[in-house]
Amino acid sequence: MKLLKICAVLVILVALTSPAYAGQTLDNVKAKGFVQVGVNGDLFGFGKPDEKGVWRGLDVDTGRAVAAAVFGDANKIKFIPLTAVQRFTALQSGEIDVLCRNATLTLGRETELGLDFAQVNYYDGQGFLVPKKLKVKSAKELDGATVCVLPGTTTELNVADYFRLNRMKMKPVVIENAAELYKAFFAGRCDVLTSDASQLAGARAVAPKPDDYTILPDIISKEPLAPAVRHGDNQWKDIVNFSVLAMIEAEDLGITSKNVDEMLKSNNPAIQRFLGVTPGNGKALGLNEKWAYTIVKQVGNYGEIFERSVGKNTPLKL
Repeated sequence: MKLLKICAVLVILVALTSPAYAGQTLDNVKAKGFVQVGVNGDLFGFGKPDEKGVWRGLDVDTGRAVAAAVFGDANKIKFIPLTAVQRFTALQSGEIDVLCRNATLTLGRETELGLDFAQVNYYDGQGFLVPKKLKVKSAKELDGATVCVLPGTTTELNVADYFRLNRMKMKPVVIENAAELYKAFFAGRCDVLTSDASQLAGARAVAPKPDDYTILPDIISKEPLAPAVRHGDNQWKDIVNFSVLAMIEAEDLGITSKNVDEMLKSNNPAIQRFLGVTPGNGKALGLNEKWAYTIVKQVGNYGEIFERSVGKNTPLKL
């Protein structure tokens, strides 16, 4: 949380002054009347429909923030569930406008896949979920284990590197669909499930018997998760980037979905600029001056979406 706030300091406080130029993605999105957002689809706390079919999660709300900024309506959005293998191709091909699917920002993905990552919306790290009955206390006790892992992910490379570095052997069980992978693990097809720690918490939360499993203390990587857009459309990247930053900055300024209307009367110049009372930021992005106000009003600040999606009062208890 602190790292996210540091990234946001002064970013939105001073009105952006560069002129806005119409970008192809923004024009296409406006013509459609909604934002197409690629999401996980089966990751509790980040992207998953609830029992009523309503999409919930931190990544889902990040997508809603973009829709709120562009249209003034967080519901002008279409969620496209994607596997780890499908996600980048869907973005490259134009099937989606923005990827909000717990994707790790890496140099290779930025330079080789034609993508641009926006502001990180969750700092994660790869870990291991094991049955308590194995009585394993550390990942270094996993020599010879069968390991469930998603293909086409940093997770697959990280776990191979970790076992090689520690001179251990592993037997990978690779399944493309996350739901099927979790099902295989809970059915006993593998000894270990490895993924980002937040994903492991989400998988355990929906396990048949959550208390039968434990997340080991070992974190073997740094995983800065962030939304991604296609390379080359600077205006669209700015809109996605500042939509995330707006939620972070709102929390830092003490602006919530409940007090945002009252905050419109604030005499704090920073708050006036942020909420569009003093114009400038909207024009710079090619959006309505109340874009940040609308994000906070309809979606919430970062702390609000964190707590309702993955926080201490959710099954993830993060």
